[in-house]
Amino acid sequence: MKRSRTITWNDPMEGAKEAMKMDGIAYLQAMSDHKLPLPPLLYTLDFSVSLIEAGNVVFEFTPQEFHYNPIGTVHGGVITAILDSAMGCSVHSLLPAGKGYTTLELKVNFLKAITIKTGKLKTLGKVISLGGRTALVEAQLLDENNAVYAHAVSTCLILKS
Repeated sequence: MKRSRTITWNDPMEGAKEAMKMDGIAYLQAMSDHKLPLPPLLYTLDFSVSLIEAGNVVFEFTPQEFHYNPIGTVHGGVITAILDSAMGCSVHSLLPAGKGYTTLELKVNFLKAITIKTGKLKTLGKVISLGGRTALVEAQLLDENNAVYAHAVSTCLILKS
């Protein structure tokens, strides 16, 4: 049986233009409050944000067939995307206006297969260290019983406008 999915989103550059004018947590909160458009990636992969705190951001998703790889499990790229999103936003939540970030490196450990039977998953992003030029951050992908499905660490480069 064929399946289809339709996705709509707003111009992502509307929000991106505002990003450097606001401190990181205010920017993230403005998106959460729908005052600024969400990035298209959230619609494409059906991710949501359930918590925004300074240095900690939680993303959630429920695995769907459109997340699958050719062998019938959630693609590692989808898992990496949600981990990277939570880590990046955790870093961004601590930045002052006029600064941004980019991922320098990313390491992911995939610990358990994920399917549509897994149920809702949450990704806890947490900043370990924030310096003037780099940040070290980690994230875990957990089910509702707090079983760990994946773990990631990343180094981010802090950018000036």
